[in-house]
Amino acid sequence: MIGKKIRMERIIDRNSGKTVIVPMDHGVTVGPIEGLADMRATISQIVAGGANAILMHKGIVRAGHRGTGKDVGLIIHLSASTSMSPDPLAKELVCTVEEAIRLGADAVSIHINLGAETDREMLRQLGFVSSICMEWQMPLIAMMYTRGPKIKNEYDVENIKHAARVGAELGADIIKVGYTGTVESFAEVVEGCPVPVVIAGGPKMDSDEDIFAMAEGALKAGAAGLSIGRNAFQHKDPVKMVKALCKMVHKGAGIDVAMATLK
Repeated sequence: MIGKKIRMERIIDRNSGKTVIVPMDHGVTVGPIEGLADMRATISQIVAGGANAILMHKGIVRAGHRGTGKDVGLIIHLSASTSMSPDPLAKELVCTVEEAIRLGADAVSIHINLGAETDREMLRQLGFVSSICMEWQMPLIAMMYTRGPKIKNEYDVENIKHAARVGAELGADIIKVGYTGTVESFAEVVEGCPVPVVIAGGPKMDSDEDIFAMAEGALKAGAAGLSIGRNAFQHKDPVKMVKALCKMVHKGAGIDVAMATLK
């Protein structure tokens, strides 16, 4: 498994063993929202803040996603749907592992909505992609969400625990899930998942302190890092926000230090 190990070191800090990922795949789902109109400018800010990896679709990479600045881990997202679809929860594969390799990816990711009408197809996709990733020694991040007719609360700890375990059982190397709201409940998620777990940033939050409180809770519970998109790239100062999150993840900084970093 040396190939996966080498690539994982490009998206996870070698010293802390944790990661700060900034996903910017939203353009397929909802279009060029604030912060993603000029991708090269935004990516340069995210990199300047010290993110370990960025996540996006293949077309942005082909178009030339980097400007100036240091190197950063590249995760290419393999699945998609749009908000215009009759069923936005149904994710389809739109890129292959081999394409991602040719584009220079250090890892790939896939989105699964457990509880959706089409979750069996998405589970099949996850199983298929994980087998190809093993063949090519490519790290796989599984974005595991619980959304659909049977799901009353997508942040319920039992749902999140189950979703995380499904991703690990089917071969993902890193699991991304929503935060359950408390240190104690999220510790159950981490305990029940045999691979690293990172939290999703979710919708744009009302305050910076809310973002940092969520990050602190997840890290105290044993999370391996953060995968925060809109709350980073839509921030009024993305560079400082990413720097603050990196201090929390890699240096163990508290909310007070993170808030001071924004000043």
